[in-house]
Amino acid sequence: MPLVAAAVCPHPPLIVPELAGAAAGELDGLRAAAGVALARLLAAEPEVVMLVGGGPETRIFGSADSGSLRGYGLDRPVRLWKTACSGAEILPLSLTIGAWLVGRTGTELPRLARSVAESATPAECAELGAALAAESEPRTALLVMGDGSACRGVKAPGYDDPRAAAYDDGVARALADADVEALLGLDPVVSAELKVAGRAPWQVLAGAVRAAGGDWRGDLGYHEAPYGVAYFVAPWERR
Repeated sequence: MPLVAAAVCPHPPLIVPELAGAAAGELDGLRAAAGVALARLLAAEPEVVMLVGGGPETRIFGSADSGSLRGYGLDRPVRLWKTACSGAEILPLSLTIGAWLVGRTGTELPRLARSVAESATPAECAELGAALAAESEPRTALLVMGDGSACRGVKAPGYDDPRAAAYDDGVARALADADVEALLGLDPVVSAELKVAGRAPWQVLAGAVRAAGGDWRGDLGYHEAPYGVAYFVAPWERR
C-alpha cells in the first residue's frame, strides 16, 4: 500500500508570522512542531503530498488552485503547487494553511488537495479515507489539517464549555496512539457543539490508515490551547 506517512496539523491563520505581527512569537512552538512533523512526513520519501482539510463541501482541488488570507490581512495568494492561469483562489482556510506549511519546506513534490464537508458523517469520512488510500498509486503522504475544540475558557471563540478539555485530551491520546477507532468514534454532534474543525479530516485520516493496513505509530508533538482553541501536531508513521 503506497500510503507511507501522515501528519496532523492545525490551521490557525496566526501560524503565519506576517499575520501575527508582534504576537508572532506566541506560536513559535507550534510552528516548530509543525516543521518537525512536515520534515518527518517528507523523510518517508513520498512521491506526492495529499492535503486533507475541512470545508463547506467535499471536493477535489486542482494543483494550480490557491487560497487567500486576504480576509486576515495578508494580500497575497497561497498556492497549492503550480502557478498556472487555470487555477482559482478557492482553497478553504484549512487547505490554505496546509499549502503554506508545505510551501515553507521548499519541497518540489506534487501536491493534491481534498476538502471534506464539515457535516460529513463518520461513515462518509471513513469511506472517503478508504477511497483515497485505494486510489493512491504513487507513494503518498497525507497532511491532515484540523483544530480541536474552540471552547477552552471564557475568552475562547466558542466561550467556555466544561466538556472541551476532556474531548481534546481524548483526541490527543488517539493521535499519540494512532488509534483509528477512537478517531472514528468522535461524535459529530458533540464536535459541532464544541466548534471542532478537525473532526471530519481526522476521521478521513482514520479511514485511510485503516484501509491501508499495517502497523502505525503516532507521536504527539504539540497539544496546547493558546487562544482557547486546541491545536494538535502529530506525525503518524509506519512501524
